[in-house]
Amino acid sequence: MLINNYITQLKNEFKDYNRTFFMQDLMAGLTVAAVALPLALAFGVSSGSTAAAGLVTAIVAGLVIGALSGGFYQISGPTGAMAAILISIIARYGMQGVFTAAFISGILLILCGIFHIGRLTSLIPAPVITGFTSGISVIIAFGQIDNFFGVTSKGSTAISKLLSYGRLGFPIHPEPTLLGLFVILFMVFFPKKWNAAVPASFLSIILATVISIGLKLDVATVGAIPKTLFLETRFDLASLNIESIQNLLGPAVSIALLGMIESLLCGASAGKMANDRLNSDQELVAQGIGNIIIPFFGGIPATAAIARTSVALKSGARTRLTGIFHALGLLVFMFVLGPVMAKIPLSALAGVLMVTAFRMNDWAEIKYIISHRFKGATMKYGITMGATIFFDLTTAIMIGVITALVLLVRRLSNIEINYEEVDMSRIHNTDAALAKRYEHAVVAYLTGSVLFANTQHIEALENHAEDYNTILLSMRGVSYMDISGAIAFMHVLTALQNRGKKIILCGVPNKTMVMLHRSGIYDIVGEENFYWSVERALLHN
Repeated sequence: MLINNYITQLKNEFKDYNRTFFMQDLMAGLTVAAVALPLALAFGVSSGSTAAAGLVTAIVAGLVIGALSGGFYQISGPTGAMAAILISIIARYGMQGVFTAAFISGILLILCGIFHIGRLTSLIPAPVITGFTSGISVIIAFGQIDNFFGVTSKGSTAISKLLSYGRLGFPIHPEPTLLGLFVILFMVFFPKKWNAAVPASFLSIILATVISIGLKLDVATVGAIPKTLFLETRFDLASLNIESIQNLLGPAVSIALLGMIESLLCGASAGKMANDRLNSDQELVAQGIGNIIIPFFGGIPATAAIARTSVALKSGARTRLTGIFHALGLLVFMFVLGPVMAKIPLSALAGVLMVTAFRMNDWAEIKYIISHRFKGATMKYGITMGATIFFDLTTAIMIGVITALVLLVRRLSNIEINYEEVDMSRIHNTDAALAKRYEHAVVAYLTGSVLFANTQHIEALENHAEDYNTILLSMRGVSYMDISGAIAFMHVLTALQNRGKKIILCGVPNKTMVMLHRSGIYDIVGEENFYWSVERALLHN
């Protein structure tokens, strides 16, 4: 099925393809390559690996994942979010551990695509995603302090690195700091209209490198860029054994989960821009195949990247050839400009990453949540961001989702019951006998779900109905009733009937009516005491 869908997708994509479309793809691909180059180098370094590993990842991902992607516009490569979670994995297991975890995650992603697991990402609340992204941005920014200021820290996490400055000191070196600051200011104040022609990150890296070489500054640099796609340090299949799989299954799940979330969110956003819906299952299979292959070249895990994907679309991308041309462009940079890229200052890349980290945040949504005082959303956002900073991705997402579920249950349990004595004049009744019949009647308006968590509110109905001989329950606002709520509701109605009270149920929704039938409440109340509305019940003779 996936193969047939992929072939159909290719046929539709390249239908009526011509030289004009080819040139659009080529120019869009080269534009994306200019944007991707500094990011690939920076994310390679920030992950704890090397700039070369980041570059190789972008090239292989562009060729493999780009060719198999579920959307022609998806551009994959190393990302800040992935780099952030790789730091602790590399510190603990080394590069072979990362390669093994990436290989396993690729298998998991393929299985997710085959079994349609990607659809579950829609169940993750938006504030949780936003909080996770903000947490990642903090980790990326903090992780660049060493390179930016030319200082040294120890630790596998951003927090442990910061704490280590207390022991190791913080002797700021002016040369790398000024270069990093130059890059930040250049990117912030670079005119947006010019950015479409020449990416600010690309130009700032060139200028910072020229300044560093021209002034012979004493700064740490990227280091040698090998003229081969097969890096010296790469995945050795012989290292894959039961013990390594057991040790690295957790990190592999984190990588796969992040790859799934980031790629599908990127596809959903870009799909709206391109007016072409992402095939999520195909995308996950493509990401899986790519992350199985990339470790054999010495690269780090890759995902779809929204920044590069949006650049591709804005540059006129027509087909998946854009992603392939972007990869080929990076390959040319690697072979031709390798000696120059080796002299790029790490502090300049740190400046690029700090600006990127700031821009990763969805500031519009954060402002909306906080300014409108959505307490639940703010809590989900804050807790997920904190968990992302202090724990790993999987834990952060779990904590965020659990928090959302707890808040949801709490919100659903807040059933509202309003009481109003019957006034027949309000429905223009002129029948004195009918008015006399409902002289001691009350309408209880129920709004919310009847659940195990709010049975005490249902039980309170019995006390409120004490002074009335007829109780009309307006249940139009009760969309759901679970078995615990049904049992509590049945006990209350039975107790009221035993005390001679007349019970009338009005406006019961279909799903709630099913539970009333299954629980036996319908038989207890009697068919004759069910009405479409309170008004019909009162006017019934």
